[in-house]
Amino acid sequence: MPKRSNRVLVIGATGQIGSELTLALRKHHGKDNVVAGWYIDKPTKALKEGPFEHLDVRSRSHVAETIEKYDIDTVYQLAALLSATGEKDPGGAWRVNVEGLHNVLEIAREHKGIKVFWPSSMAVYGEGVPAVNTPQVAPLLPTTMYGVTKVAGELLCDYYHRHYGLDVRCLRYPGIVSSEALPGGGTTDYAVEIFYDAIKKERYTCFLSKDSTLPMMYMPDCIKASMDIMAAPAASVKTRTGYNLAGMSFSPAELVKEIQRIIPTFECDYKPDFRQKIADSWPKSLDDREARRDWGWKPSYDLASMTQDMVTRLRARLAP
Repeated sequence: MPKRSNRVLVIGATGQIGSELTLALRKHHGKDNVVAGWYIDKPTKALKEGPFEHLDVRSRSHVAETIEKYDIDTVYQLAALLSATGEKDPGGAWRVNVEGLHNVLEIAREHKGIKVFWPSSMAVYGEGVPAVNTPQVAPLLPTTMYGVTKVAGELLCDYYHRHYGLDVRCLRYPGIVSSEALPGGGTTDYAVEIFYDAIKKERYTCFLSKDSTLPMMYMPDCIKASMDIMAAPAASVKTRTGYNLAGMSFSPAELVKEIQRIIPTFECDYKPDFRQKIADSWPKSLDDREARRDWGWKPSYDLASMTQDMVTRLRARLAP
């Protein structure tokens, strides 16, 4: 019997990105064709409208059984411990981020024809690279375990493509801002938390310094990029480690100023914590010309339009 196409498994479907990406994929492929794999956070009512499975990416047999059960041909492996969480649990970060990816790649190799998406991060960069417009090809010397796992994962993806012909595609995400999902332990979480406090309390204490400029992206652009690269012809995907992906770059102070255009009474103070050191090791902006050239990447949101949309959506949800 020929394998059905567009049967998708999202591992980490209840995370910040997975919760929205799964719904977008269901809208595109049909809700019965996208399986939500979850581990800690239980699926929402929306995710339960399609197939869902409790799934530990650290168990190769468990992942293989799920792929075979649903006749999967595309896997989005999003399960991960993020930067701040990874510093508290380096061993856990390695097991989930690297060993989990390796399990998926091995299963895809054994079940020929499975495509894999895996998110890398700007955290692959460290010292010795230009902080502004950090190039696609540069030394990867991360200073966090999260960054180490992302470098290892990129090399695994490239190895499986070169040696086994596996169609694996990868993006280096910047910080992601979402109006739907709460932060999940990352260094850029302030850029989500700040909107909730601005609306509910009109005051926020930021854990980064006011001038800590970082590459960021609004979730709709993140979802679009993650789907677009998987839809691109294989021949146009020329980088199998991780494409730099950029939306906008801003500092906490710049975001505060933009929020104050809409909420003039909003105030922010700054008390940097251990995450400041992580932020200082990351680029201020990314050069994503290769993604734009190879498969047509282009963001839709800038700081002003993202801020307006975030405030509008959260006000509607948080209103008494």
